[in-house]
Amino acid sequence: MTIADWQLGGVDASSQDGTYPRPQLVRPAWVDLGGAWDFTRDDDLVKSVRDVEFDRTIIVPFPPESPASGIHETGFLPCVWYRRRMQPDELRAAGWGPDSSRVLLHFGAVDHSATVWLNGQVVATHEGGQSPFVADVTDVIDPDGENVVIVRAVDLPGDVSVLRGKQDWYEQPHSIWYHRTTGIWQPVWLECVPSGSVAGLTWRSDLPSATVNVDVDLEGPIPSDSWVAVALSHDGVLLAEARVRTMGRTVCPVRLVIPAQLNGQQYEELLWSPDRPTLLRATVALEQADGTPCDVVGSYVGLRSVLASSDHLLLNDRPTIVRAVLAQNYWPETHLAATPEMLRREVELILGLGFNTARVHQKAEDPRFLYWADRLGLMIWAETASAYAFDARAIRNLVSEWTDIVQRDQSHPCIIVWVPLNESWGVQHISHDARQQALSRSITDLTRALDGTRPVVSNDGWEHTSSDLWTIHDYESDPAVLAQRYGDEASVASMLNGFGPAGRRMSVAAAGEAKPVLLTEFGGVSLATGSDEDWGYSTATDVVAFEEQVSAILRSVRTARELAGFCYTQLTDTGQETNGLLYADRSPKFPIERIRTAVRG
Repeated sequence: MTIADWQLGGVDASSQDGTYPRPQLVRPAWVDLGGAWDFTRDDDLVKSVRDVEFDRTIIVPFPPESPASGIHETGFLPCVWYRRRMQPDELRAAGWGPDSSRVLLHFGAVDHSATVWLNGQVVATHEGGQSPFVADVTDVIDPDGENVVIVRAVDLPGDVSVLRGKQDWYEQPHSIWYHRTTGIWQPVWLECVPSGSVAGLTWRSDLPSATVNVDVDLEGPIPSDSWVAVALSHDGVLLAEARVRTMGRTVCPVRLVIPAQLNGQQYEELLWSPDRPTLLRATVALEQADGTPCDVVGSYVGLRSVLASSDHLLLNDRPTIVRAVLAQNYWPETHLAATPEMLRREVELILGLGFNTARVHQKAEDPRFLYWADRLGLMIWAETASAYAFDARAIRNLVSEWTDIVQRDQSHPCIIVWVPLNESWGVQHISHDARQQALSRSITDLTRALDGTRPVVSNDGWEHTSSDLWTIHDYESDPAVLAQRYGDEASVASMLNGFGPAGRRMSVAAAGEAKPVLLTEFGGVSLATGSDEDWGYSTATDVVAFEEQVSAILRSVRTARELAGFCYTQLTDTGQETNGLLYADRSPKFPIERIRTAVRG
């Protein structure tokens, strides 16, 4: 039986329902461990796993600060504990049986430092509030009895050397920062795998050569005469198939040529773009020498390229105007966490408003959000939460966590740009500090080393060191001023060679080759609610004035000849920030069709 035959009966990851926590490496059997867990807070950080007493119930994966968790305590929570009892039927539902040898306990994200016990033994420790980790619990789990999982999460509220993003270090939210997200905030789930299995997939496509390359990460004992087989199809038609001997490698590279893509007059039919977000179904198998499969997983790939020319961002070699919105992806009921339905709805809302791109701000988003962006055709400007200190710990945290994020997400075709730093947060003196400049350059080059297929912005907004794009943040409220600044080549050139609208140098490096210029934060118009806590960069007193101001600002930027794209601030009201196009409940401040007209023209 060939891998193509296996694909017919396997998992179609390209059309899944959006609930699977790891959408580009899918197995049919898994168990979501979300729901009610025992819970307690540990303000003194002195409790041990032996004497911790659980006195509350929390709904995982919602953070304890959120109403959806059932806890809804928004004060400082330096340490929290969780406990869940797993039953034998859950283990069987996760795939335990004669063909499985290892049991894996997955955590999508735990903010910030996590220790995990199973049946009294430490099975995992992890640092990084946005990145996933997994515990192999095979030697600890009892397949016939009750198994007790305990998680300790430490997230010191005043620690500004960790990647905090928009999580406030004050007890009450101020300015543009919000309530914190502590502990578990993405899925916890269980799966069983063979002793030798597929652990990771990294997809890359090359349009001129009509090839798809995938690095297949393998775990467990892998005999040298094992094989990795890969098949790609679309709409039930086999496009390519390849089989490569592992030779004992833990990472097995596979190259597939798609014959249909060699016809230059039809190759665009299979390309991924916002207008036609085509996803190719992929099946990957680890096989014995005789072709018997040891492990079979489903995945998907989008064929597309992203490059920066001198004046445009090129998607599939075609100039593409970026119409982006700044998305905090923060919900009143769940904070940074979300249900699968909420993640899909957010993508649909952004597209419905006329945007083709979302800049998910100060947050590495749940991979299920990226799946819906892949499937529905929303481009993503991907960044990470920032630290606010510049010290050895902050550098280590950024390098480690950002590496994990890029490795996790780089196969998503929706991601078109990487942003490791924003507005000099964490590198506040980069304009004159050589060490901070070195960090900006090195994290940018590290990103290129991990993934050389996308542009990288070294520091979004200003004080660029080695960016592939010029990005500017400008909250000028006068549409006429914006039109003058970005409609004239000389005006833009003068800004890029000097100081930007925020009074910050646009570059801390010598002038280099021409790059596309994008206005990646602007707008920020607040619709006043009458509260003293309302916050925005400018204020409209009623809905009519709000629509007029937003539409005029968008028109001046949308028609600016020197811009290759824009990102409007912001999608929704968030906390005290009342500068969204939508209210916090995702209802529009003026009719969606008129917002769409303002965005698209």
